[in-house]
Amino acid sequence: MDLVGLIALNLSRNNLIGPITLKIGELTSLDFLDLSRKLFSGSIPSSLSQLSGLGVLDLSYNNLSGKIPLGTQLQSFNASVYAGNLELCGLPLANMCPDEESTPSVGTDDDSNTLEDEDDQFITLRFYVSSILGFFVGFWGVCGTLMLNRSWSYGFFNFLTAMKDWVYVISAVNIAELQSKFRN
Repeated sequence: MDLVGLIALNLSRNNLIGPITLKIGELTSLDFLDLSRKLFSGSIPSSLSQLSGLGVLDLSYNNLSGKIPLGTQLQSFNASVYAGNLELCGLPLANMCPDEESTPSVGTDDDSNTLEDEDDQFITLRFYVSSILGFFVGFWGVCGTLMLNRSWSYGFFNFLTAMKDWVYVISAVNIAELQSKFRN
């Protein structure tokens, strides 16, 4: 059976027993994988880290053990994805494997400014500066033009008056129609 095009796989909360198959990495189109709350045991197959399109993963509450395979995909998930697997170690979990150095796990706050934090602060500052600049340019582009160019000012306010009159007439007609329907 060929399941290469499979997009979602949910086998949670059933009585499957044993290791996760090594061929799980062949499901290259997989976006959603839920293998939680089962009796899976053994290690996480390294082929799972090759699923670059995997957006949702849940391996929680199994009997998995060993090191989480290295690869940007598996380390990018929250630690709750691996919850309940007490013998599992490696990033993003807090418990390190015996052969690893003590490094902070993903998502912990150790009060150190990393390059990524500095980039986030720069993006935040750039966002606020561009928002303020955009507001002033847009506001004064419209209001300044209306204040300095009399013909545009008259045209704009005549347009607003016409729109107000149109809304008033439409509302009055609709209210009159509703009143006549309720009287009959």
